Amino acid sequence: MEAGNHELMLVERARAGDAGAFEELMQAYQEDIFRMAFFRTGSKMDAEDITQEVFMKAFGKISGLKHASQFRPWLFRIAVNRVRDFHRRKKMLFFVPGIRDENHGNGYDNNNDHGIMQGRAEAGSAVEKMVRQEFWQHVESFLGRLTGLEKEAFVLRFMDHLSIREMSQVLGKNENTVKTHLYRALKKFRNEPGLASLLKEGT
Repeated sequence: MEAGNHELMLVERARAGDAGAFEELMQAYQEDIFRMAFFRTGSKMDAEDITQEVFMKAFGKISGLKHASQFRPWLFRIAVNRVRDFHRRKKMLFFVPGIRDENHGNGYDNNNDHGIMQGRAEAGSAVEKMVRQEFWQHVESFLGRLTGLEKEAFVLRFMDHLSIREMSQVLGKNENTVKTHLYRALKKFRNEPGLASLLKEGT
């Protein structure tokens, strides 16, 4: 997605220290970054914390952004790194005796979230919710069988809706490498009978 003239202007002003311009950028991208973090953590609370960290980091670093047109992939790269830091911290806490994370479940029964991204669904029958939950369980299982780059490429493309060029900038890989890993992920996705059947049911 190419940045519009208004966004480029806001980025230029933010780079020059205009806090009001950065606030507008934050409002424009806050939902995208929250959704991105929520999908990767399964916790509304953690996603909110990560989103706040992302924009704090971006505000402190935006003066060093070389090209205003790269703001979106630059912001997502910060978010990807924050999520990776989050998972590293979780792994460290797991090995510290006596420390348990009692506030967050596995994403499927966390304060009525009903699985990753299910907290956004406020209506629907019990059957629809069960099908939706089953779908995201299949998605998580599928993503767990991908390599690191395959998973990032798949999620950035189909969950975060980034272009190949933006994905390349976020991951720090050339476009051909990104395309290769995305192709491999798609090939594996097509061989997932559980996901294929659920997708057909939803159409």
